[in-house]
Amino acid sequence: MNLQQTTFDPDSYKTTTLQQWNAAAGAWHRWGPLLSRWLGPATEIMLDMAEITKGSRVLDVAAGAGEQSLAAARRVGEQGEVLATDLSPTILEYAQRSAKLAGLDNISTCCIDGEHLEELEESSFDAVISRVGLIYFPDQQKALEGMRNSLRKDGKVAAMVYSSADRNGFFSVPVSIIRQRANLPPPLPGQPGPFSLGDEQVLEQAFTEAGFKDVQIEKVDAPVRLDSASECLQFEQESFGALHQMLSGLDDAQKDEVWEEIQEALEQYETQGQFEGPCEMLIAVGSR
Repeated sequence: MNLQQTTFDPDSYKTTTLQQWNAAAGAWHRWGPLLSRWLGPATEIMLDMAEITKGSRVLDVAAGAGEQSLAAARRVGEQGEVLATDLSPTILEYAQRSAKLAGLDNISTCCIDGEHLEELEESSFDAVISRVGLIYFPDQQKALEGMRNSLRKDGKVAAMVYSSADRNGFFSVPVSIIRQRANLPPPLPGQPGPFSLGDEQVLEQAFTEAGFKDVQIEKVDAPVRLDSASECLQFEQESFGALHQMLSGLDDAQKDEVWEEIQEALEQYETQGQFEGPCEMLIAVGSR
């Protein structure tokens, strides 16, 4: 990308995204305990809003390593079922492994593009969830419409996304530094990214245009708590493919300089020997 960029190539973006998630799958799995501490409470709210209960059949779109899939599986019990889907077959292997270790046999996985859910049986799920996945789809409307079509009548879709950049310093600070150092332009209109649905009105409109009714949005404070800014940097270096995409135009020496600058900037969130990075999530739910 450069300052002359005027178009967005979704096919190239998806290819790069798949490569990066395949590469980061192991790290994302290893950071599972942090993900559970960080996003666990918000995940439970998402499951509540989707009205997932015993016996529910649940579709998890962009499931990643499946930490939230396991949470859903525990809720639905033996009579329920969770289908975890993702673009990356490698990361789904970790979801399968985690389910087996947890003794959960009500989870299955399917490698499928979240924008092509028509490959699944229509009207076959009680609920659809997507945790921090919808924001990275090039065609968010197509993804939402596919989720809606997967639902039974009156079923619910619940999606968790980052709110605005100013409420998510742990992520927006690195993004801002990389954008400046790599001489990147602002995101193009409609371009996917971490804060692409961070405005409540934009998020609500996306659900409404996809045909959902009774759309509701809830804000959830979800600070990232770690031992240090250095540990946060390690987490983001190993797990956040979006940052590596932005850095792709720099050489190794330049990348090292950028990471050093990011760590220094993240140190503003260290107090009394602990790191607490600001993070706010939005959870949207709508009914078919």
